[in-house]
Amino acid sequence: MSTKDKIVRRLVAQLDLAAGLRESTAQEPAALSGRRLLREWQARSLARRHADLLESPRFAATASFFLSDIYGPKDLSRHQQDVRRVVPIMRKVLPAAGLETVADALELNTLSEALDAAMVRALGPGVERLDEAGYGRAYREVGRRAERERQIDLVAQLGRSLDHLTRQPFVGKALSLMRKPAVLAGLGELQDFLERGYAAFLEMGGAEAFLDLVVARERAVMEALFAGEDRPPES
Repeated sequence: MSTKDKIVRRLVAQLDLAAGLRESTAQEPAALSGRRLLREWQARSLARRHADLLESPRFAATASFFLSDIYGPKDLSRHQQDVRRVVPIMRKVLPAAGLETVADALELNTLSEALDAAMVRALGPGVERLDEAGYGRAYREVGRRAERERQIDLVAQLGRSLDHLTRQPFVGKALSLMRKPAVLAGLGELQDFLERGYAAFLEMGGAEAFLDLVVARERAVMEALFAGEDRPPES
């Protein structure tokens, strides 16, 4: 089995997991509203924590991309049947690094959806008046530390995948070739994710310093929350 075939199998497996999560959420009418409120709260917290990166001339574009697309509210697997139809096109025009980036993004997206769904259930009506103490209690109640650690690992992995993508020849051309079939298949959001991520990391010119800062901060927050601190460090 080729490297591309292995990546495609991983990608499709993530689509299957996302479909299962979506079916579960559909049975909980309050879940979608709770998810939106939770992610808005988390986005504000992340923006405070990484305010210096958002204001940095070098890191601003990448930090904004991380907050809106990687930690943000978008669901890249929402149109999973359309994603499946365009997979052969992606396999043909993208290098293995490009397919790996899509697979990393889908895995992170699916894991974040699962953890956020668990948080919404733990918070109950409290999600409508969320504060640091309530968030901390729900975070510890949900637990799932190994998955929280995997979530941070995937952030780093996805960042490195995007950075690696900028070093591949002809990737910009390959993304251009994908745009029309992706949009026709209803995958404009996934296409935009790839194009904006590629552009942000290309502009930054080397991702290690940025990723080291983001990962260190997110690990510190995770450790603080599991240790019982309801106000984890903001920077």
